[in-house]
Amino acid sequence: METNTNTTLQTVITPEELLAQWQGHRNLTRRVIEAFTEKDLFNFSIGGMRPFSEMVVELLAIAAPGIKEIVTGKTAQLIENVEHGNKKAKILELWDKTTEDINTYWPQIKPEQFHDTIKSFGEYEGTVWSSIFYFIDNEIHHRGQAYVYLRALNIEPPFFYER
Repeated sequence: METNTNTTLQTVITPEELLAQWQGHRNLTRRVIEAFTEKDLFNFSIGGMRPFSEMVVELLAIAAPGIKEIVTGKTAQLIENVEHGNKKAKILELWDKTTEDINTYWPQIKPEQFHDTIKSFGEYEGTVWSSIFYFIDNEIHHRGQAYVYLRALNIEPPFFYER
């Protein structure tokens, strides 16, 4: 059996493509937030789940602080107390600020860092890439809950594939 010793590493996805994928999800989640009435964003729930506003605050607590932690190496605190005054406009403002922060810190992640082992928020061990995938997966999970809420409220949610 012949062994090929001339191996070339092929990139499946670039950091820029991964960021674009995540930002596509963030854009869709923003449109889901917009679809809620202000009252329902902060008050509606089903089966003991949290209102979507509380899920969004969790997403805000993870995304930008998590990326900043990856870049700086300084442990971030997971702070889910965000002052929004039960105003959808404030939630959207915070969402947009988080998007800007992600765009600012992302280019500072070196490609070779994606396989480094880290402990996000001082608690959750994994690699840089698995932590980022968690940030994205968690957003998709909560957005799915929001779709159920919107449908229960007779509001047509945005198409999930339009990012």
